[in-house]
Amino acid sequence: MQITITIPDDLAAQAEARGLSVEAYVQRLVEETGRKSLSPQRPRTREQIEGFFGAMAEGSKKLPALPTESFTRESFYQDHK
Repeated sequence: MQITITIPDDLAAQAEARGLSVEAYVQRLVEETGRKSLSPQRPRTREQIEGFFGAMAEGSKKLPALPTESFTRESFYQDHK
């Protein structure tokens, strides 16, 4: 695969500081990013999960209560018939 990009000065400086060509440095960055995205994540602890849902729910008490029929397919697409 061939990709043409404009190299910002700071990226070129980072490559030079590591003693690498810009091409080698960018390739290393791409490979590292690919490995990170494929690496398995550790299971979340109960505290992390509760904290996540607590953060999501924060402020939800201020939301108006809506009837169940507000969440039907028809209610979402009422203008598209």
